[in-house]
Amino acid sequence: MIHLAPSILSADFLQLGKQIDQVKKGGADYLHFDVMDGVFVPSISFGMPVLENVKKSTDLFLDVHLMITEPEKYVEKFAELGADMVTVHLETLKDPDAILARMHNTTAKVGLAINPATPVEELLPYLHKIDMAVIMTVQPGFGGQSYLSKCTEKIEKVAAHAKTHKLDELLIEVDGGVKLDNVETPLKAGANVIVAGSAIFLGDAKANTKAFVKELQTFEK
Repeated sequence: MIHLAPSILSADFLQLGKQIDQVKKGGADYLHFDVMDGVFVPSISFGMPVLENVKKSTDLFLDVHLMITEPEKYVEKFAELGADMVTVHLETLKDPDAILARMHNTTAKVGLAINPATPVEELLPYLHKIDMAVIMTVQPGFGGQSYLSKCTEKIEKVAAHAKTHKLDELLIEVDGGVKLDNVETPLKAGANVIVAGSAIFLGDAKANTKAFVKELQTFEK
């Protein structure tokens, strides 16, 4: 199954509850939640209080992406507050094996992300220890950027590694610059979780979600 994860980073926060309801009615099953600290990435977004309240208002799968330094200080708390998936960045981890083991002791599934500049070969040794690999296809920190085509090969390599090593349940998420007119590229490469922000929330969120879901369903067939 291919999942659509609308990113609320691009949502109108005065209408957040309404827009979350719209993407659910449009057929989305995930909700992407970007946490940015202004250090690992240049922007600051939102954190635990927002997640706690979003959790109360929706039963969508909450896909929490920690773009922060020292994520080991916070992974348990985000899980406690309702994250269904917590993703950390490989670039921030001094001891990846230790933090991934700790994360598996929470109620949340475990994701591991890499930035465009990080070779995918650094991610491959950890695929058997995670639930989701996240390939950033833009420089993290801002919404509305264009998809970096050079990252498509990374998706292909993760998918090939997963197939070779029989990691059939591995989720491969693509985050950044994905729109209706280019979503076929990461899907053909092997992605099965698509993050979309401005392509969903700039305009009619329900209609945009429906269009995306229809495209994903077409590809699955």
